Parts: sequence; C-alpha cells; structure tokens
Amino acid sequence: MALTFHQLHIFYTVASKGSFSAAAQALHMTQPAVTMQVQSLEEYFGTKLFHRSTKKIEMSDAGRTLLPYAEQSIQLMKKTDVAMSKFTHMLQGRLVLGASLTIGEYILPRLLGPFSQEYPHISVSMKVMNSTQLIEDIRSHQLNFALIEAPIQQPDLHSEAVLSDELKLIVPAGHELYERESVTMEEMLAYPFVLREKGSGTRQVMEQEMSAKGIEPERMKIVMELGSTGAVKSAVEAGLGLSILSSSSVKHEVTLGLFKVMEVSDVRFVRSFYATYLNTTLLPISAVTFLTFLRERDLGKWL
Repeated sequence: MALTFHQLHIFYTVASKGSFSAAAQALHMTQPAVTMQVQSLEEYFGTKLFHRSTKKIEMSDAGRTLLPYAEQSIQLMKKTDVAMSKFTHMLQGRLVLGASLTIGEYILPRLLGPFSQEYPHISVSMKVMNSTQLIEDIRSHQLNFALIEAPIQQPDLHSEAVLSDELKLIVPAGHELYERESVTMEEMLAYPFVLREKGSGTRQVMEQEMSAKGIEPERMKIVMELGSTGAVKSAVEAGLGLSILSSSSVKHEVTLGLFKVMEVSDVRFVRSFYATYLNTTLLPISAVTFLTFLRERDLGKWL
C-alpha cells in the first residue's frame, strides 16, 4: 500500500477539527470513509495516530510527529496549484465564489470579463452578501472562498490581501465644492454626510483613517446612514450630503457628470480586499487560477 496525499489531507483535517464527524463534513465525505482512510494510514505506518474514546479523540505521539509533515504536504500542494495555474488557459470547470457587497457589485464585475476572456472555459457563479453571511457559508462549506473587505482574525480561517482599493470624497454636481480639486479634512467636516451603516467595511476604513489622523469620526455631520452603496449614491445625487465611497463604485456617475471624485489632501482612505477560506480547504484549481489572476495582473486598467 502506498502513502497518498489524500490520506495525509484527511489526517490533517481530523487533527485540526478534533473529530471524525467534523472532518467528514469539511471534506464532504461520510464519517466511515474518513475513518477508513485514517485506519489505512495507521496500517501503513504500523502505529496508532489517534487514541479514540466515546467522547473525544486525542493524537498519539506518532500522530503529533506526523502532523507537521502533513501540514507541509498541504502547503506544498497549494504552492504547486498556484505555480501551475499560470498554464491552465484551457482549464474547464466552474468557479464558485462569494463577495461582500461593494466588491460583488462594483469591483468584480469589471474583472470577471477579462478573466473570462483569458479563461473562456471556466464558468462563474458569484454570491453577493455581507461579510458575516459569507463567513457563515464558508464555515458551513456552502462556499470554498470569498472576497471580503476586511481581514478575518480567526484561527481556522486564512485571510490574504489580493486587491487594493481607495475611498474618495464624493461630491454631487451643483455643490459649492464641485469645482475644487481637493479639500482638507477640516473643510470636509463642515458639510453634511450620507454614509454606509456602522460596521460596513467602507465605514470602518474611513473611521480608522480619521482616528489615525487624530480626528474623531463623531465630528462628522451624518444626516443619513444607509445599508448599501447604491442607496448612498442615490442620496448624494439627491443633494442630501457628501459621502466617502470607493472610487470604483461611482465611475458611471462620474462619467455622466453627476458626481466628482475629490481628494482629501491630508488623509488617504486606502484598504485591501481579502480572499478568505478555511485553512483545511484545498481550493479547486479554478479558484486558485482566479486568485493568481488577481495577484499578478495589472488590474488598474479595468478598475
């Protein structure tokens, strides 16, 4: 019997999850199938890797010795997929991903077109939800990975910056600032604002950068808080206030002359978008190929 990567992956997942049933769910396998593969691995090495009881499992000394090698094999396989994804232009398959609201509505649609031209045989399915829902779907194995607006500091999740974005001051046509090229933070604070709701990625980045500059976000004259970027844009267009939004989200309105994107001279609202997935997940090659595309292409020409 030969040692296989599949067995090492199953062993690593059982060790990480702490139970055969949780590993089976994560791997989309039945629990007896997981148990059989671990038993095969134990037969191969001629020793027990887990001590089993009715309530829990515990790794043996042999299991603890094997664990870092299993983890290294998984990391090597991930690196192999990344390296080979550059040569997979005839790859066929389906890319299923999740995206938080701003990314899914305004960023990814501009990138999926060029990606599909380069990889015409990969079909794409995207779920657009808030970050909390996306993380729940990842943990329940409804999604392999998602792109979200903030890093997730959880031990079972991998979070990697793959895209950058900048928020700008958005001024509607007819506003007294419309002819200006830039304003200071103090000048900006003199006007009413329409913002995304508290807790949104956009709002968090804005408040963090203001606080870093020693300016309390509470000084803003917030006249309205709305749950979507589209609603904020409609309110700004109606003259209810200024806003701070991703410049990518207002390209259409800027082209029509409805908005102007303006610099705030003494602060920049820069953020990253993060690919997030379970540490134990081996992403399908279509997902690895898409993430490689995001990392290595000059995305500015599309955004």
